[in-house]
Amino acid sequence: MAIALDPRDIKILQILSAEGRISKSELARRVNLSPSPCWERLRRLEKAGLIKGYHADIDLARLAPHVVIFVVVELDQHRAESFRIFEAALAGHPQITGCWAIGGGVDYLMQVTAPDINAYQRMIDDLLEAQIGLRRYFTYVVTKEVRTGGAGMLAALLGHQID
Repeated sequence: MAIALDPRDIKILQILSAEGRISKSELARRVNLSPSPCWERLRRLEKAGLIKGYHADIDLARLAPHVVIFVVVELDQHRAESFRIFEAALAGHPQITGCWAIGGGVDYLMQVTAPDINAYQRMIDDLLEAQIGLRRYFTYVVTKEVRTGGAGMLAALLGHQID
């Protein structure tokens, strides 16, 4: 659903991407609207699917030991059915926390969050034994988180920040 956005809509999205728990009245104040029109805009943005959800940014390092791994995957075959089979197989592995089909000589980039390297290797072994067309994979272990998503994504996409 295409939706026309004005600077106030964009400001609402920027604020929510940084502060998902902001109260509706504070959001209205920050975008210089009375609460009712602000809430109407918010409902319109949600209904249009621009706001997919509200989430907490969990500090996994404080929660439990873990390792984050990026895996580049190449499949045996490049037919639509091969891609469907591979993608369906990923559903049974909750430690795969992100997966993107990519171009450039490989087929997928997966993000894996596992308790340790051994747990990651067991998952990879399961995928290989499942015979889902996984030809090759390359493992890249994250040694330090430098920067992730955040509120700057919207400004980067639009090329500017709305004040």
